[in-house]
Amino acid sequence: MKRKIYLLIISVAYCMTVSSQYTTDKVVSQKHQDLKDSLKGSEYPYILPIWGQKAVKEGFNLPLSAGLSAQYIWQESDIVIDNLKVGFNNGELYNMDDLVRFNNAKSTSYGVNIRPDVWVLPFLNVYGIFAQSRLSTAIDAGIWLPRDSTWTKVMDINTKAEFNATTFGFGFTPTIGVGGFFMAFDMNFTWSDINELDKPAYAFVFGPRIGKNIPFKKPGRSLALWAGGFRVKLNTGTQGSLSVGDLFPTDKWEQRIDTGYMKLEESRQHADDWWNSLSNGEQNKPGNIARYELINSALTRFGGVLDAASQAIGNLDNTTVQYSLDKKPKDMWNFLIGGQFQINRQWMIRAEYGFLTSRHQFIGGLQYRFGL
Repeated sequence: MKRKIYLLIISVAYCMTVSSQYTTDKVVSQKHQDLKDSLKGSEYPYILPIWGQKAVKEGFNLPLSAGLSAQYIWQESDIVIDNLKVGFNNGELYNMDDLVRFNNAKSTSYGVNIRPDVWVLPFLNVYGIFAQSRLSTAIDAGIWLPRDSTWTKVMDINTKAEFNATTFGFGFTPTIGVGGFFMAFDMNFTWSDINELDKPAYAFVFGPRIGKNIPFKKPGRSLALWAGGFRVKLNTGTQGSLSVGDLFPTDKWEQRIDTGYMKLEESRQHADDWWNSLSNGEQNKPGNIARYELINSALTRFGGVLDAASQAIGNLDNTTVQYSLDKKPKDMWNFLIGGQFQINRQWMIRAEYGFLTSRHQFIGGLQYRFGL
């Protein structure tokens, strides 16, 4: 009876959140002397931020102390995957790191982010994050087997895994603003709950920005423009489980199984032919011995994966694939530009775009602010 196998590769996608807003500003221009004088002579009516009254007396123009924003976020990023292990139906995990080679792995996510925030101090904004998103990871890879002194690609793998994620987190933004110019150093920590992962996916985002706020003639209306960087760090280790049908069409698996076994036998024959072509003296050389052992070890592992898969696929609907891997973004940093149009002190519209490296992202949203 023909033996059958399913060969697959799994990866994970991640979602990110990005945030920023215009900051507390020290009024210094003679052009805005009237505003500066009115600030120094006014009583600050809100509890937050702490030391708000002192900041106003010193000529700082404070935003309203609390806010709620809704934002649409999209990102696309290349990721690097290492230390891949694969198993079937909770059986043994086989090391596939040298057998599977990735040409490209691309993560995409889009969703909605809800962010309440409050100015705890005149120069420190703290916020919470809640997001619902759709994630996907598209894989372009190949199965490589050793034959003699070289490795040969024997099979292509192109698949796309899709996930839903619920994200929770928090962040804080230290800021400083003088004369309309400002710097903000946004940092947030998020955990994304994805059913297919054994534990939430963690991400840390750092986004330094520098910009300028341009006031309009109408009181409370302004335009803030900024540029900066965006850095993301993920938890590298990932473990999870997926249904076989989530990775490849089930009608293609028998063909892949047969192809896998055929390529395995071809590689074994090439390896044996190479070894048998060596003289006794060449076979006793440590380098050739180590090479032959390496070839046999790789082919044995590949055969083990084939055997495990063929035993697990009696019922495709109930067959699962377990995996573990290490992942990281191909580029930790990218450049970003953004802007915020403040309609009045309560309502603001903002947009931001990141680019220049393998990661691209867009965020657009609406914010409402109020005193607290």
